[in-house]
Amino acid sequence: MIADRLLNSHDIESALRAVGELLEASNERVGIVVIGGAALHLLGIIDRATRDVDIVAVTDVPGELSSISRPPEPLPQALVSAINQVARDFGLPENWMNRGPANQWDIGLPPGFAARLHWRSYHGLDIGVADRRDLIFFKLEAASDQPDANNRHFRDLLALMPTDLELASAADWAREKNVGTRYHEILDHVVSHVRNSRATTDT
Repeated sequence: MIADRLLNSHDIESALRAVGELLEASNERVGIVVIGGAALHLLGIIDRATRDVDIVAVTDVPGELSSISRPPEPLPQALVSAINQVARDFGLPENWMNRGPANQWDIGLPPGFAARLHWRSYHGLDIGVADRRDLIFFKLEAASDQPDANNRHFRDLLALMPTDLELASAADWAREKNVGTRYHEILDHVVSHVRNSRATTDT
């Protein structure tokens, strides 16, 4: 089933390049910012398959720190058309690229997020890839929402190999964004589990 198709690193690069080529052929240029598994792939941090490419922001001027904004609903028509064409050509799910994490804007992005983006160009598609530090923030928050040592967010967090200082900064940010004693208890447990897992790996 196409709906069950997962993306590896080669799939992601090929699909993004194809989207960019289609945009360029239509004399369009679109800038997006990605987080999640696709960003981890593009940074070479993980090799597990991922479900989709998560768009957390858009920009009209790639590299301009003040220009990123919440992705619109729907996404720009030129981008939607290219996404759909690539889905058909590559046998991917219709939503293989989506604005699923757009609600992160309601919670807030880590301080300095835009300044740390790593920009790449795929013909008519410019992509800002979230920095490793910011992915630690997002993954710690997500792992605390799904407190299971086997969930992908926790595994991704381990793959990011956060330092104690990075974990502490991410935890402080997550506490500010998520109110509730229960969440804070789970967050502390996840942080402790990451440190213990790292210590076990180091020995």
